[in-house]
Amino acid sequence: MSPSLSDTPALSRRGLLKFSLGASAFLATAGFGASLSGCSSSTAANGFATLRSGDLLFLRALIPVMLDGAVIVEKMPAAVEGTLKSLDYSLDHLSAEMLKLTRQLFDVLGMGITRGPLTGIWGSWENASSEAIRHFLDRWENSSLSLLRMGHSSLLQMVMMAWYSRAESWAHCGYPGPPTV
Repeated sequence: MSPSLSDTPALSRRGLLKFSLGASAFLATAGFGASLSGCSSSTAANGFATLRSGDLLFLRALIPVMLDGAVIVEKMPAAVEGTLKSLDYSLDHLSAEMLKLTRQLFDVLGMGITRGPLTGIWGSWENASSEAIRHFLDRWENSSLSLLRMGHSSLLQMVMMAWYSRAESWAHCGYPGPPTV
């Protein structure tokens, strides 16, 4: 007689470590496979120095959710494009190794085989609702896997630094701008 789910013990420390190791191996393999198969093209999108077309699809869905409450709806398209330009500029000035890690994160989020299980966004990013993206962000922020928490932190820091480096963001937070010299 097999035990029911209520009779099985909770996930043990060893089980959690095995799961974490498996998840890490899966993500590394998926990222490596994408780079070998050409899925992660290093060709920048038109008008950008570093961001690729696939990155833009994901980021154009993510940025409005992250800037919700800081930007009025009418100005959101311009804020998203400005944030993308600022992010592209920052990524273009990263070390080669940091850019490689960032691209791996974007590749994992862009590939359907990894995006669905890891984010809960099973379709394309363009069709994802704001609520689904918020759920994905909450899921990664509160994940028991440190790899997903680090991914959330990286995304949040990159987008927020790109947005708050722009002059149009300063009024919302009460920053008068740099002093005139």
